[in-house]
Amino acid sequence: MKIAVEGCMHGELDKVYDTLRQLEEAEGVKIDLLLCCGDFQAVRNENDLQCVNVKPKYRTMNSFWKYYSGKAVAPYPTIFIGGNHEASNYLWELYYGGWAAPNIYFLGLAGVVKFGNIRIGGLSGIHKQQHYQLGHYERPPYNEGTIRSVYHVRHYDVLKLMHVKEPLDIFMSHDWPLGITEYGNWQKLIREKRFFEEEVIQTCLQHCLVLEILDMEIIFSYNLRGLSQMTIHTNLVRMPRERVIFLSCNIVLCIYGKFMNNVIDNGLIVFMPLMW
Repeated sequence: MKIAVEGCMHGELDKVYDTLRQLEEAEGVKIDLLLCCGDFQAVRNENDLQCVNVKPKYRTMNSFWKYYSGKAVAPYPTIFIGGNHEASNYLWELYYGGWAAPNIYFLGLAGVVKFGNIRIGGLSGIHKQQHYQLGHYERPPYNEGTIRSVYHVRHYDVLKLMHVKEPLDIFMSHDWPLGITEYGNWQKLIREKRFFEEEVIQTCLQHCLVLEILDMEIIFSYNLRGLSQMTIHTNLVRMPRERVIFLSCNIVLCIYGKFMNNVIDNGLIVFMPLMW
């Protein structure tokens, strides 16, 4: 089974699917599944667009609406989690997970699914300590505060994942795992993004409880796309637990001009050049 891993989709489904088709032709492979690590932006209409936490000048419909309306059908089974730039009103309708469009599945705020013989888990959103112990109180129409807090991870959702007993093959999060900066050049990272220093010092990136308790093979994360290349080697970092691999995905090539496309082939991560 070959699995492509996307960083942030930002609603550009047409471009990402076209990239995968080019990859298949160039490398002679067949992609079986596409994973997206957040910022998917499942925007169906103008109302959804107003629920995305981005500056108004960056609010564009992009192409998800085609797949929701039936004008187009996703050529690859697609599974995604939420990030911090989402149509939060729509994802809340799929709180427990569900089909966002034909052949496009949202894992929910915290969920696990099985695709073939691969068990995939995910945690949507980003960590903000002031909201972590609260319930989900946000309802549309959102104000300036709730349009942000709606995608902040709650301890309640983390606890649900902690009850997962069977091993996972893949785990997706938008935030980086706790402590991952110890395995890369985090001093350079802080120089590039000064706001990041406080989070590194407080070690509040993501939730160590999930990573400590869940039995998983591979972790995919993506938030802070400009920083991906600052981790060790080709963004591939072995965590202290022998079997866990962390990959800060950066394959939004068709949108952001990155350099590599990442495909998992029977458990191995294969780095493949994109042919443009």
